[in-house]
Amino acid sequence: MKIAHLILAHANPSQIKRLVQHLKYNGAHIYIHIDAKIEITPFVQEMKSFDQVFFIKNRTKIKWGGYTMIDATIQSFREILDSGNQYDYIQLMSGQDYPIRPLSEFHKFLEHNPGKAFMHYLSVFGEWHEAITRVTEYHLVNFDFPGKYTVEKIINKILPDRKMPLNYTPVGRSQWFTASSDCIKYLVTYLEKSGAIRRFFKLSWAPDEMIFQTILYNSPLKDKMVNDNLLYLDWSAGQPNPKVLTIDDKDAILNSGKFFGRKFVAAKDEKILDFLDQQIAAI
Repeated sequence: MKIAHLILAHANPSQIKRLVQHLKYNGAHIYIHIDAKIEITPFVQEMKSFDQVFFIKNRTKIKWGGYTMIDATIQSFREILDSGNQYDYIQLMSGQDYPIRPLSEFHKFLEHNPGKAFMHYLSVFGEWHEAITRVTEYHLVNFDFPGKYTVEKIINKILPDRKMPLNYTPVGRSQWFTASSDCIKYLVTYLEKSGAIRRFFKLSWAPDEMIFQTILYNSPLKDKMVNDNLLYLDWSAGQPNPKVLTIDDKDAILNSGKFFGRKFVAAKDEKILDFLDQQIAAI
């Protein structure tokens, strides 16, 4: 089982180093995309003692909530696919993820489930109601000009609701997922060729939480999708982002049955990371 972990990061080089240390496993390579707005040198310095760790060369300046997150992801996937290494699975993760079970169990699980795409997705119109306006309204997050929010309001007031191109059913939730290389190749090729989907999602808010699931859900690979991204998140606070996990969450994390958790911020609570390390070492 050969796995590539793709980490999208923009801060906390020491926490990224700690994550990388715990992703190292036979057959695993680690790729890191650092936001192009950020100086990469501190991250490179932290990783210089590691083998099988590669920095994405074609970096993107990421704007939160914009299509640039998709650009960064697709360009990173393309570099991985063109690396000459043959991977069974590619995992997309953030710098605030962390393993909560031994990597050996994760590798064994994927080995027993070949060809799948482990993604969390909800029907936008049936379940994920807060995301409906991401589909039906115009969002100018990718543009920078004076008065853009006023223009956005006017556009949405006078124009009819947007509709998904190609009669696609929109689904989504969390942008982080683990998918087979065949599924990743399909996503990359599709987005490199399909102008309609790109144009649609460039006028959406936070399209990274929806675009990959929507493409696969409306594709011949739909039956490869498993509605579980193998990641523990706590949305109980009702905020746009999941709760930062601390030592107080240790029981919920261990009982989740997931392989990874997010989000962790070492500067806020490093005890939970120490605890997880001890738990994994004891297994």
